Amino acid sequence: MHRFQRKGGRLYAEGVALDRLADRLGTPLYVYSSGTIVDHYRRLRGVLRAVDPLVCYSVKANSNLAILSILARLGSGFDVVSGGELERVRKVGGKMERCVFAGVGKTQDEIELGLRFGVKAFHVESEEELDQIASVAGRKKGRRAPIALRVNPDVQAGGHAKITTGTYANKFGIPFEQIAAVYRRADANPRLHLRGIQMHIGSQITQAAPFRAAVRKMIPLVERLRGRHGLEYFDVGGGVGIVYEDALASGRDGWWKSLRAAKAMTLSEYATSLVPMLRDLKMQILLEPGRFLVGNAGVLVTEVLYRKETGRKHFTIVDAGMNDLVRPALYEAYHQIEPVGKPRPGAISTDVVGPVCESGDVFCHDRSLAPLEKGDRVAILSAGAYGFSMSSNYNTRPRPAEVLVTGTRAKVVRPREKVAALWHGEKRS
Repeated sequence: MHRFQRKGGRLYAEGVALDRLADRLGTPLYVYSSGTIVDHYRRLRGVLRAVDPLVCYSVKANSNLAILSILARLGSGFDVVSGGELERVRKVGGKMERCVFAGVGKTQDEIELGLRFGVKAFHVESEEELDQIASVAGRKKGRRAPIALRVNPDVQAGGHAKITTGTYANKFGIPFEQIAAVYRRADANPRLHLRGIQMHIGSQITQAAPFRAAVRKMIPLVERLRGRHGLEYFDVGGGVGIVYEDALASGRDGWWKSLRAAKAMTLSEYATSLVPMLRDLKMQILLEPGRFLVGNAGVLVTEVLYRKETGRKHFTIVDAGMNDLVRPALYEAYHQIEPVGKPRPGAISTDVVGPVCESGDVFCHDRSLAPLEKGDRVAILSAGAYGFSMSSNYNTRPRPAEVLVTGTRAKVVRPREKVAALWHGEKRS
């Protein structure tokens, strides 16, 4: 069930009216639906139950402790790309043996941290990184570092160039043709314990074909390496996309109806494409969803400050900026924008822009929206992934508060930053 709906014309997160939250807590304001996260996690596990996957939530999508706690209680694993993310997972009681440590630039300190905490495996992205991990493990008496090599299958996934990861033009992984030799080398090193093999071809993929092509290409290699090196698991990565347009629907299963309307891949299509190939492997299957679990579980509520006409353009200026949600400026990403209150009749064509001193601080261009007035609130939808986690203090702007809604209960899970805290630790000359 989609948990952002209109009731009596007003926009709600589960059982809580967004305008009430904005009245109490101010704007900009991130609001998350815990029920959506739980529902998406269970649906994903459900369609893949034939292979009983270990779902390793990609922490970079949204690392708020409250969200990590929800997933830890569900039994989720975690995909981390920094020592800080690993510390966050440990803070909420996430099981370290369900954590995989990814990233192309792990530092020596991060490798030591992963070994000390006992992660399931390091996902290795280069031969020099392999040497570094072996060197760090060698300084720990009797310790072998668990590893899986990340294969770059050179498969084009489509989508924005800045979020594709599975071709040789990208910095990620070890080329497909080189991987067998690197496994032989790693197997000969007594400081390393070969546990698995991993791939990841990109983010926000809304068609099954790229996943199917990558896994089909990988299967013979995985089978061969499993036999030679006793590999335990195959990690197929993440990248399952969400629908950003028509993300607001009414009634039960509105989100899934909007998926079909947009002709994007459904979870059933994803599972049907992969399960027959993965079931026969007789290996543990891992996957690393991030956006899929939390993207449509969050909105950014913002207030209209001003409106203006230039003779060529109509602008709606809001109090949220690119420092709060950078995706439209960074990726030209689309986010649906909805009035929080009952929409007025009619429509205007407007650019919705923020207060940051950059021409790129734009949430949409020439968007047809219900007429807005100063003081109105709007919700920028599908902001649960790569929203707050990519936010900044550019222009010395405090970052928004974050609120988690569960049914009719709303809890502030991160208070709004105070301006004075932004220069804490700085020294005057």
